[in-house]
Amino acid sequence: MSLLNDLNQDMKQAMKDKNKQKLSVIRMLKASLQNEAIKQGRELNEEEELTVLVREMKQRKDSLQEFEKAGRDDLVAGLQDEIAVLTPYLPKQLTEEELQEIVAQTISETGAASKADMGKVMGALMPKVKGKADGGLVNRIVQQQLS
Repeated sequence: MSLLNDLNQDMKQAMKDKNKQKLSVIRMLKASLQNEAIKQGRELNEEEELTVLVREMKQRKDSLQEFEKAGRDDLVAGLQDEIAVLTPYLPKQLTEEELQEIVAQTISETGAASKADMGKVMGALMPKVKGKADGGLVNRIVQQQLS
C-alpha cells in the first residue's frame, strides 16, 4: 500500500504548507481509492491502485481537452494544477522509442500481420504498459506498425 502511505504523507505536508489545491486533489484521490476498496470488498493491491490513479488522470486529461475546446481558460488552469499534483504518483512514463520497441515485440509475439489483428495486439500490449503510457499514443503506434 505504498501509494496510500505516500498520499497520507503528502496530505500531511500539504496541510502544513496550507496548500489547499494539493490537499483537495490528494483527498479526492484517497476517496477514489477507498471507494474502489469498498466496491471490491477488500484492500486494493498495487495494480488496482494504479488502475484508479490512471482513471483519475485520464478523466482530468479528457476534461482538460474539452475545456480547452470550449475556451474555458478559468477551468483549464485548475485542471492543469490537478494533473501536476497527480503526475508524481504515476510510474515513470515510457518514451516513444521505448514504446515503439515494446509494440514491435508484442506484434511479433502475437503474430499480428494487419490492422485486423489490432485487438489481439492491444489486448496483449496494454497490461505491459498500463500506467506507463497514454492509451491514445499506444493505439497510434500500433496502427502505424500494423500498416
